[in-house]
Amino acid sequence: MKITKFEHSCLLVEMPGPLNRTALFDPGMMSEAALNVDDLEFLDDIIITHGHGDHLSIKLMQQLVAKFPTVRITAPPEVVDQLEKEDITAVSEPSDGIIFFDSPHESVAPLYPQPEEIGVHYIDLLTHPGDSHSFTETKAVLALPVTGPWGSTIKAVNLALELKPAYILPIHDWHLRDEARLQMYDQLEPLFAHNDITFVPLRTGEPVVLDVQAH
Repeated sequence: MKITKFEHSCLLVEMPGPLNRTALFDPGMMSEAALNVDDLEFLDDIIITHGHGDHLSIKLMQQLVAKFPTVRITAPPEVVDQLEKEDITAVSEPSDGIIFFDSPHESVAPLYPQPEEIGVHYIDLLTHPGDSHSFTETKAVLALPVTGPWGSTIKAVNLALELKPAYILPIHDWHLRDEARLQMYDQLEPLFAHNDITFVPLRTGEPVVLDVQAH
């Protein structure tokens, strides 16, 4: 499994043969400068966990659909409706290899309305919970939101220690300046290692390869 982060919560997940499947999670506004659509060779799925702008960029979606007109887009119903207004077709039912699980968006009142959100297990290997610390299951690779106006790093860490994935990919960290992000990663890596969890300090645009089995 090869994973590339393009800022914040946007992950490109590439699986080699025999599966040969590539998915892009949550291409939001923070990813517009980091993700060059022209550089993508293949794309089978786009998965949107919810409709907040940091997880859904209409500009990027238009570019992606223009290059990959047959791409499958999976999203909550309100995002499907939003994309339909832009003449972009999406579905709210999971396709083969995608399983939804209960992962509600944490409260953002009174700043924002509460969005519909889907948590996604992808090909029985990777879990992307959107903006939630209120889920109870994970696959071997967990994309863990580490900070945000709706959640704390301490809650994220304790949740991960409880769920015990094999790997943790930090996401939802755009709110941190680079120095703070690196300092946090330096603290989290040995903490998780002590608990037999591999923390993978992703850097934007730099792919990592994980040798991972179903959890």
